[in-house]
Amino acid sequence: MLKKNMQKNSKKILLIIILSLFIISNCASKKVPTTNIDRSEKIPTTAIKITPETDKYPPIIHSDEFDPLFPLGDNINTAGAEDSPFVSTQGGETLYFFFTPDVRIPPEKQVSDGVTGIYVSYKGKGDFYRTERIILQDKNKLALDGCEFVINNTILYFCSAREGYTGIHWFTAEKIDKKWTNWKNSDFNSDYEVGELHIDNNELYFHSAKSGGKGGLDIWVSRKLNNKWQQPVNLEIVNTKENEGWPYISPDGKELWFSRTYKGSPAIFRSKKDNNQWQSPELIISQFAGEPTLGINGNLYFVHHYFKDGIMIEADIYIATRSKKGRELMDEN
Repeated sequence: MLKKNMQKNSKKILLIIILSLFIISNCASKKVPTTNIDRSEKIPTTAIKITPETDKYPPIIHSDEFDPLFPLGDNINTAGAEDSPFVSTQGGETLYFFFTPDVRIPPEKQVSDGVTGIYVSYKGKGDFYRTERIILQDKNKLALDGCEFVINNTILYFCSAREGYTGIHWFTAEKIDKKWTNWKNSDFNSDYEVGELHIDNNELYFHSAKSGGKGGLDIWVSRKLNNKWQQPVNLEIVNTKENEGWPYISPDGKELWFSRTYKGSPAIFRSKKDNNQWQSPELIISQFAGEPTLGINGNLYFVHHYFKDGIMIEADIYIATRSKKGRELMDEN
């Protein structure tokens, strides 16, 4: 029964950051915090922090290029849900992620809790520190933001359900004087049905369930010509009848990392580029592992969802550091 429940929920897990569609209206009178408050205050007192020792379904590594996996420290992970990691390597290692204090709360209630949204944490000589929420909405207006992607630590793409809009839309913001500002609607051609994305120079990688794919979510690529994104092409080499999504391109442009449903739950795969062509992908980490992103030293960050009795109860951000063999292979390339 538990296995059946996991398989039934696998698509839901993969879509956790594609926020449920709803209309935010007549909400301007609500007091919406626009300054950082302690996110731990909103975590239910009954919440129990899951650890690797108490995790019934821990992530499984399938590559000798990485050392054993472990979750980031409690300055990042809490008894709430840390999800959708993205690491920017521009000017140092910076971690962006989505947080909500209780995964059981529906989006229409998360939107006004004052803490659900996008966070950033900066890395010093050791661990990450100074974790804070990124405010991307005007005072006393509601927004539910996620799906973050950052270019050079100066341009932020994010999806949002917010006042004045029906459903979910893409927005961008600029970082000016160390503050994110000038957010604006930046939707793509609606026919493209752009889901979570990664932009690599003039190539837009994204997942979508649009027609013409192999089934479920597929990864597509659109190329920019004359400052306009062209008709997307299905990246057939990495797509199957399962769900493929959450694409990430390594800083050197030679690796495509993504999530795929594998044996009933999300897993992490990698495709390498050879002669300017993506190759058949290989399994790297399985069992409730997804949304891969790389740090400066090629270390792999990802989200791991914890399950109990077939129900997701929280999520943490994990890291897999490069092994000696992994570092040697990076040096060769």
